Amino acid sequence: MHCERIEDGAYWRGSFTAMGSPCEILIDSDDERLANTLCKLVRDEALRIEHKYSRYRVDSVLSLINASRGHPVTADAETAQLLDYAEQCHRLSDGKFDITSGVLRAVWRFDGSDRVPEAAAVAKVLEHVGWHKLQWRNPVLILPEGMELDLGGIGKEYAVDRCALLCSQTAAVSALINFGGDIYISGPRRGDQTWIIGIDDPHAAGTTGTGALQLRRGGVATSGDARRFLMKDGVRYGHILDPHSGWPVSGAPRSVTVVAQTCVEAGMLATFAMLQGARAEEFLREQHVVHRCVR
Repeated sequence: MHCERIEDGAYWRGSFTAMGSPCEILIDSDDERLANTLCKLVRDEALRIEHKYSRYRVDSVLSLINASRGHPVTADAETAQLLDYAEQCHRLSDGKFDITSGVLRAVWRFDGSDRVPEAAAVAKVLEHVGWHKLQWRNPVLILPEGMELDLGGIGKEYAVDRCALLCSQTAAVSALINFGGDIYISGPRRGDQTWIIGIDDPHAAGTTGTGALQLRRGGVATSGDARRFLMKDGVRYGHILDPHSGWPVSGAPRSVTVVAQTCVEAGMLATFAMLQGARAEEFLREQHVVHRCVR
């Protein structure tokens, strides 16, 4: 992969696809060789994480865990760190953030149609949801048969922060890493200039009608239902599911964007806010973070 010059040579851009999303890195440097090095570094790390934790690959660590059928699995250090984080998120969210809830995709397909599942079908799948039903004592995990883990709620944000760390260890240049809207900025551009980030308008996906953020450093994440929803009888069902009920969270904003010190933290707060439903804005004000909510 090679970088290309953008904006009259103001910075370099490398792009690729990973984790089901368009990915890019913007590098504020005149050094073409360095730019290509960082582009390759970021792509390789993103693909490594995707291969390791994809639920679509039978040889991934996640698929091996999900196929363990109640037998103990010893997690490697990186996986154990992610499981510890997932457990922490579950505790801090009063059980609303739950990486076992991915099995609900068996009945919920947010494809813009009106195919809302029957309550009985949701209840049946819900029997296999609940972090409290598995056993996790770092580094040993026991996942009951029929249950699955899905790291989709933290995987991209983790990949962004990992790539940002590797870039900072390689060169002292300003870079913006963007994996499908999950972003980290390593520092101000030359001349102490900010990076400008457009915020997707959930009422017109693909446009930035809700404005932009100007940042010199930090993580940015957005959670919303612009592209994943159902619509039936005038009711919109967003894709953020309450693991306690198995149904979409009621009263949630159309989108929430959060700025934090890391992309992982921003993603966690954005998701927590969506899970709060009608209390999303109040929750974010209590966290004292820069945010944008769109109803």
